[in-house]
Amino acid sequence: MPANRQASDTRERDPWRLSASVAVAIATIVAIAGGVSLLLHRSAGQPASEVILYCAQDQVFAEPILAEFTRRTGIRVKAVFDSEAVKTVGLANRLLAERSHPACDVFWGNEEFRTRQLAAAGIFREPDGWTAFGRRTRRLVVDTRRVGDPSSVDLEPAGQGGTIVIDPPAKGPPITPPASLLELTNSRWRGKVSLAFPLFGTTATHLHALRQHWGESNWTTWCRALAANRPFLEEGNSQVVRRVARGEAWIGLTDSDDIGAGRREGFSVAALPVSPEMLTIPNTVGIVRGAPHPEAAQRLSDHLTSPEVRAELVAVAALEDGAADEATLQPDWPVLLRELDRSTARLQEIFRR
Repeated sequence: MPANRQASDTRERDPWRLSASVAVAIATIVAIAGGVSLLLHRSAGQPASEVILYCAQDQVFAEPILAEFTRRTGIRVKAVFDSEAVKTVGLANRLLAERSHPACDVFWGNEEFRTRQLAAAGIFREPDGWTAFGRRTRRLVVDTRRVGDPSSVDLEPAGQGGTIVIDPPAKGPPITPPASLLELTNSRWRGKVSLAFPLFGTTATHLHALRQHWGESNWTTWCRALAANRPFLEEGNSQVVRRVARGEAWIGLTDSDDIGAGRREGFSVAALPVSPEMLTIPNTVGIVRGAPHPEAAQRLSDHLTSPEVRAELVAVAALEDGAADEATLQPDWPVLLRELDRSTARLQEIFRR
């Protein structure tokens, strides 16, 4: 059992196996916190002057985009955001709880897996009624005071470069980046790895995809060895970057946008190159079946998936520039969804805190 743990009130449960009463209670609490009532309903015969958005994109990036949409259309956006600790899971549970009485018009997701799960549950207007756009990637983040800045040196793909000696001297001996995630279970990384708690967000999606990539037996062995190697389990991906920047962890598994945010804050961190063990993460937009404001929902969906908005998100490093990287994991999503309960139960067992 990992020893470097962060204090948390997170309950040990599969967030997708809530009882109906608990799910409804969660949805109600989130609605109150977000200042949006679950009693929203359609006003027959009246033009839509508002649209309800459940948004997993970071609030700091989303709000300027939504404000510009309102300026152009006159349609006010009532947005409900998530928390970093549970990320998309909280909003997805709310959509499932509201299935028979939709209060949301548009769902803006920050990763693909939960959107596909919602689509399979019939949440969106059409069976494939959602769109993916842009991309982030899962990355290993390093302290450049220990391994140098991968953006300014010639690292081989998957981080297979030699030891990088840097000037001024690092606060510890230079280290060689791992050639594979499999190496993170080696003793040299004991107590020096940081990752978000792997039952939520992109970390969970990444680990589910790795199970499919490596096979269940190899994946289970790796998860157990990683947990035994005393990693820091964080509340979210941004805390992973901060842990590495403080030098408490030598390496972290996180998202590219969180690394970009850390660099903007002046942290001495950088991403290792993408490898076949990493995951491409698009943003997604879906219009909810039975949306209270269908016309406004379509206009907002069109705005969010426009090239202009994508460029704006790239400019602030919320998305990466360029096309999707085919060198990353390519999950069989229907199979991954079918096996979700089983792999989630195993993650709960191994990373219990």
